[in-house]
Amino acid sequence: MNPFPMLRAELRALGWTAVAILLLVGFASAIGIAINTGERALRKSSAAAADDFPLLIGAPGSPTQLVMTTIFLQPEALPLMAGEILPRLKADPRVRDVAPVAFGDIAMGYPIVGTSREFALRWGRLTPVEGRAFELPSRALMAKPEALIGADVRLAMGAEITPAHALAGMRHTPGEAEPEEVEHRHEGTTYRIVGRLPRTGSPWDRAILVPIEAVWATHGLHAESGQVPGVPALVVRPKSVADAYGLRGTYRQGGTMAFFPAEVLVALYGALGEARGLLLAASVLNAVLMFGAILLLFWAIAGLRRQRYAVLRALGAPRRFILLLVWLQAVVLIGAGCLIGLPAGWALTALTGRWMLGETGLALTLTPDASDILIIAILISAASLLALIPALLAYRQPVITGLTK
Repeated sequence: MNPFPMLRAELRALGWTAVAILLLVGFASAIGIAINTGERALRKSSAAAADDFPLLIGAPGSPTQLVMTTIFLQPEALPLMAGEILPRLKADPRVRDVAPVAFGDIAMGYPIVGTSREFALRWGRLTPVEGRAFELPSRALMAKPEALIGADVRLAMGAEITPAHALAGMRHTPGEAEPEEVEHRHEGTTYRIVGRLPRTGSPWDRAILVPIEAVWATHGLHAESGQVPGVPALVVRPKSVADAYGLRGTYRQGGTMAFFPAEVLVALYGALGEARGLLLAASVLNAVLMFGAILLLFWAIAGLRRQRYAVLRALGAPRRFILLLVWLQAVVLIGAGCLIGLPAGWALTALTGRWMLGETGLALTLTPDASDILIIAILISAASLLALIPALLAYRQPVITGLTK
């Protein structure tokens, strides 16, 4: 016997109950997909943001904090290392390029980063989409140094901004000068915006890049007689992999620390992976409990329809037909809900990515993966097994019992 005409009738009879089941299952599976895709997107995007920082050197302290401040521009006061290290690295035959990076000021809610012109252009990889790169501040330019802005900085070419000293806990609203910012402005310095960089998908899209010499001058520091002021971080591009490890070993002593950002990110990914495992386990448990509740509902429905099934049996339908009919009802609804949850999970990840972009400036790269399909397949397989419970109960129901009750 063909069960599908009867299956359509049964599903139609469920009405809004079937819609509610689809939505509940879709929501449960979407959470699992979102956790999986979100963690994967965060790994890929953060690794891409670190690509421009082959080797970091800073004063002894927390490598994690140096990575979070330098690469992800999370505000934090970093200790300064001796300025003499910069010219020493420039003269090192193992170094292809080195750039200082300095933080601590804001303007219109955007972080100001002092660095070299070469690093602002990522050593030739980036070309301004508007205007040009800043020039080194000569004596004529020192009164009004030039600035290069990231793709997401909402300021116009030619605009003039006054930097302010950023304080711990200060509220920052991109594009707006909060009262605390106005109160702590460096009134003697004005930056003029001369160029805009293309989008990189990193928090640096929200940064205002200026010559580090201008930052030093703003804070009363000057590079005189070859003496370079202290800097919180140095970005080093070694000539080879061997040189990279050699430099890391050299500058892990003598008042500095050196490391590959990937080392810190791997540790963060490990912690993230453990949290992801717990969240996925909780999501799967939640899905199993929800599936169980839905299957109990099908059990109750099968009980209410036992007289109908008994009539079908009396008319010649075999037991396996009833088993298949009840099992298909559960599998079709739960399977359809899981399939709906796949794009819903991707959409949830995209919404989370938009929130993260707004909060941190890090653009999450959403890439569907075979593991997403695997999660859906596991959920449908588990539901198919659980669906046998009400189906077997209907299978074992005697015909006489159904006809007399």
